[in-house]
Amino acid sequence: MCGSGVLGRLLPHLSGVVVESIKRTGGVITLRAGCQSLPARCPGCGMPSWRVHGRYVRRLGDAPVAGSPVVIELIVRRFKCLSSRCPAVTFAEQIEGLTRPHARQTPVLRSMLTSIALCLAGRPGARLAAALGIRIAKDALLDLLRSVPQPAVGTVRFLGVDDFALRKGDSYATILVDLEARRPVDVLPGRDAEPLADWLRGHPEVEIICRDRAGAYAEGARNGAPQATQVADAWHLWRNLAEAVERTVGSHHGCVRAAFADPPVTDEATARDLVTPEPSEAVAVPFVPPAGTLDANGQPRRMVARTTERYMAVQALLAEGKSLAAIGRILRLDHSTVRRFVRAAGSLDELLVKATGRLSVLDDHKPYLHARWLEGCHDIPQLHRELRERGFTGSVQCLRRYFRAFRPPRQSGRQRQPVSRPQPKPAPKPRRVVRWIMTNPQYLAAADAAELKEIRTVCPHLDAAARHVHDFAEMLHHLRGDQLPDWMERVLADDLPALHSLVSGLRRDFDAVTAGLSTPWSSGQVEGHVTRVKLLKRMAYGRANLDLLRQRVLLGP
Repeated sequence: MCGSGVLGRLLPHLSGVVVESIKRTGGVITLRAGCQSLPARCPGCGMPSWRVHGRYVRRLGDAPVAGSPVVIELIVRRFKCLSSRCPAVTFAEQIEGLTRPHARQTPVLRSMLTSIALCLAGRPGARLAAALGIRIAKDALLDLLRSVPQPAVGTVRFLGVDDFALRKGDSYATILVDLEARRPVDVLPGRDAEPLADWLRGHPEVEIICRDRAGAYAEGARNGAPQATQVADAWHLWRNLAEAVERTVGSHHGCVRAAFADPPVTDEATARDLVTPEPSEAVAVPFVPPAGTLDANGQPRRMVARTTERYMAVQALLAEGKSLAAIGRILRLDHSTVRRFVRAAGSLDELLVKATGRLSVLDDHKPYLHARWLEGCHDIPQLHRELRERGFTGSVQCLRRYFRAFRPPRQSGRQRQPVSRPQPKPAPKPRRVVRWIMTNPQYLAAADAAELKEIRTVCPHLDAAARHVHDFAEMLHHLRGDQLPDWMERVLADDLPALHSLVSGLRRDFDAVTAGLSTPWSSGQVEGHVTRVKLLKRMAYGRANLDLLRQRVLLGP
């Protein structure tokens, strides 16, 4: 029964092969066969030969049958070459579809193992092969993967270029994607201009090069393919705009906080709604949720104090003429941290917004806490039990610290209590404001749209930034790159330094940016291949050298 699968696979396709015996020993199916066809042709000169010089047994691994390994013991004949001019004296016969020189697996088994190696690489591939009844080492799978010939690149008219990390922060590589065929065509070491330029010189048929805003790729495309049109990816343009808006919101977050200040009572209806709490529920200080740069006790937050101290130290050393590397050595700070403090010169508010914008375990529960506190529930353990039912994981001490400055004082006798007033909503975090500005108004919730409108009313700078974002989105959506110069002039007319820096960068890459806003080409599918590369890299368990990773990227499914 077990050998019937092997016979059914061999006999219909291999002429002249005779199966002598089939046996099963220790769970391994052994099939003994030989070839009776004559003559055999010399691989060197091609002359047929009938003279058998000798015989030997060759063992080949074959695809498993019913989960059992299969071994073919093939009786191979060695022939003598009849040509006196041929350098080969003898040669071994090869059976087409079954054997190759020096191969230890049949083409069927080799194809199976190649597919496993392409999908799972070494160690996980060896585990899958063992489950299928194939014994092979993980290194043998990797060697098999490296031996697979790479496909021809062919003609590439529309090229996508992007980088990915081999080791984040240390080494990188570049992936090239044929946007027309939707497949990767090459993987280059590094992310510099020269490797890309060399590849493009060998492919003068390239017409479109879609890339991100990296200067190295722009230079490589310009040197290697001057005839091609460079297209700046639309997603990267939108991301650059979002980063500029985030810096703008950080610089003007004081206006955002002012928009959510304590509102005055403006009508009699609101005044009638104000209630006088009972003496047992007296509040000494109107409850205002702690926010900004102070903690619940009114003291500067540790992150704020440390950020301010580092900012002053960096600016002082910078004024003395120190380089960024020297400042990093003196203050024992990372180079990127020093650069961030230097770029924020004259704008400490932006750094403080980032320092105070971190989430706490209470952030998701603060609206509920504020409502319960204003209802008169000042029992901290009771509030803690209610929050635990809502999924809160913090301790009761977290709530005590949060409400410490607003606990009602002890009172003697009957005293007239102050009237509680409507409490202000907490100011939204800068990133939330950025998300509101960058979102299409049609898809913005009514409450979020109302808060954004209030912010834009209070701060004219953020209002101007929101207008520019809307105009840029219209250009991007309708492919109106011809409107870019007018848009840049309108941005420069407003006092928005972060957007001015964006405009300066767009001018340096003006042709590519205009093409990105005017054509439908983008790096969307390139980003998809980069995501796939990250998966392949993690599946290799540290064995992903560039040559092996390149094989899997180009040959994988």
